[in-house]
Amino acid sequence: MNSKNFLTDSQLPFCKGCGHALVAKNTEKALQKLNVDPLDVVLVTDIGCHGIVDKSFLTHTVHGLHGRSSALAAGIAAGLNNPGKKVIVFTGDGGATIGMQHLIGGAHLGFDMTVVVHNNMLYGMTGGQPSEFTPCGFKTPTLPEGSTKAGYDICELMVAAGASYVERVIGIGDYSDSLAKAFSSSGFSLVEVMEICPSYGVKSNPGIKLSQVVENAGWNVKVFADGKGHSFKKPLKENTESLISEKLEIEPKYQSEIKKPVSILISGSAGEGVQSAAEFLAKAGILSGLNSTKKGSYPVTVGVGFSASDVILSPKPILFTGSTNPDILVITSADGLNFARNTAAKMTSGKLYIDDSLDVPETGAQVIRVPFREKLGARTSSLYAVFYIVHHEKLFPIDAMKEVFLSNKISKKVSIESLLQF
Repeated sequence: MNSKNFLTDSQLPFCKGCGHALVAKNTEKALQKLNVDPLDVVLVTDIGCHGIVDKSFLTHTVHGLHGRSSALAAGIAAGLNNPGKKVIVFTGDGGATIGMQHLIGGAHLGFDMTVVVHNNMLYGMTGGQPSEFTPCGFKTPTLPEGSTKAGYDICELMVAAGASYVERVIGIGDYSDSLAKAFSSSGFSLVEVMEICPSYGVKSNPGIKLSQVVENAGWNVKVFADGKGHSFKKPLKENTESLISEKLEIEPKYQSEIKKPVSILISGSAGEGVQSAAEFLAKAGILSGLNSTKKGSYPVTVGVGFSASDVILSPKPILFTGSTNPDILVITSADGLNFARNTAAKMTSGKLYIDDSLDVPETGAQVIRVPFREKLGARTSSLYAVFYIVHHEKLFPIDAMKEVFLSNKISKKVSIESLLQF
């Protein structure tokens, strides 16, 4: 078979002697044997030396994050739900280590896909660190004394998880029949291809033979499972409801007079209603015939530190969220001031509404001090602030804010009259 239906004519992008090149060539041979159309193949790769092969394949290719190729492929396989399409994953032993749960889940659920593990027993792209597949005694540049523990047996793990077809091969010569068998099996299949990295594995283990490494590790070269698994079937549903609820649609009832986009950054403390206040502002803007976006910011540890939200109101469609230079900056607490200090410093115009208990930061904006916290207390300061700026900036009728607020359960705890004390 001389015609290269699946690979380009350009040289494969691997180091001389790398087994990854043989995986690509044997994949092509296997697919030719199955008489598959290149456009019926989706090749999914991730970070690692193996992943740079994407540009060499004439199939559909998807490149994902390190260890996530199997998860991406599972979604593709489930979406296609078509045995005529071949979803193939290329991953390394590093990616398989990081994405082990994805592999186990894929085998357990029986997604129609084949994973080809390029196992050179180390992380080749990042300098030769050991992976969880590095066998006992095998040396790497960062582990020159050799691994002191046994590596995973991915084949045994996949059999236990329920894979349909599992095989381990030595990555030398022609093993396209093994790949063809895996590609044509229904359900989840995996072929582990044993290799030695010429840049790190060979240099760290001079004189070592690949077959001897595999034998010493106790890794049997054989077919572990053939047709024992099951194939994933999407549950069929009839008369399913639309995911787009009519309740989410907001019909304009009021009219805003603003003629250009207005960006508003509300910066306060976690637990003081910043995100809810911003949501009320955005919804009331829509109720007034405007387009609006909301982008929240807060620490990973929710409930502590600052909480900020960027709201854009515009008479025209908005193609982004957030703003590095808001037209209106609202600061209601010390946490909010610390977060927004740099933003305030960048403002050469616009307005800064700040609680009168705080020091005014360096800014080119017009400063307006307001007792946000004193009026209704700390926990309601952000909510009062958005009512205040809507009224004073005349962004839209205050009745729109009142309607959105009164439709929310928080209105049972905070009186609307208190929010209208301007």
